[in-house]
Order: sequence, then C-alpha cells, then structure tokens
Amino acid sequence: MGTWGNGPFDNDTAADWCSDLDDADVAKRPAMVREALNRAAGEDGYLDADIACEAIAAAAIVAAQQPGGQPITSPYAPDFLLNGGQLDVPGDLAVLAARALDRIMSTDSEWRDLWQDATAGDVNPAFDAVCGPRRVLPA
Repeated sequence: MGTWGNGPFDNDTAADWCSDLDDADVAKRPAMVREALNRAAGEDGYLDADIACEAIAAAAIVAAQQPGGQPITSPYAPDFLLNGGQLDVPGDLAVLAARALDRIMSTDSEWRDLWQDATAGDVNPAFDAVCGPRRVLPA
C-alpha cells in the first residue's frame, strides 16, 4: 500500500476505492459505502489494512454528512463530494461507520499495527485522522 499522508484518503487503496465510488451510478454509491464499512465492522479475525483503508474513507464520507462533520477537501476523495457535495446517507450508516472505526482501532487490526509502528511517542496523526470523524458519529 502506498501512503503519502495520514488522512483518510491519503493512500492507494482509499484513493482507488474513492475513484470507483466516483465512477459509480449515483444510486449505487450508498451501497458501496455500506459494503466497505460492513467488511471492516464484521471482521472477526485480524483486520487487513486494505479493508481498513477503504472503511476509513467510507467513514470519513459518512461523518462529513453528519452535523459537525468536517467537509471533504482532499483531492483524493471522490470528486462529487468536493466543495460541499453530498451523498444521500441512510441514517443507519452513521452507526455502522462508528462500529467500523472502532474495529479498525482495535488491537487486532493491521492498519492500527502499521501506524502504531510508524510513529513514535504519544502523537499519532493517523490515529487523530480516524478519531476526528469518529467524534461526530454515534457512540
């Protein structure tokens, strides 16, 4: 996985998923977001980093649609969401996004392990990038 930053869209896997979402029929986009979140939230074993990267991007999209959510500004996010674009997000996706992010931050997650190993000390910008969207999602 190529990674150039710590944001939710700043890696090859997330950028590719976002491109697919951008190219998808408008009616199929919510289902694609749901699928990415379900794969992470439903993983019982060691969570693969690629699954986590897609789910983090999906959760950031859902969080951006919530009250208090940060707008999406990354050039690697789906183009249709830049500059205040919207995605019709069913209400239950916010709960699913929260579950997916909690699963990604659990101890049985390759994404978490990779970022924990890559940073020293108490400051971890990648973890902060996950915690930001998580704050506007349901508990």
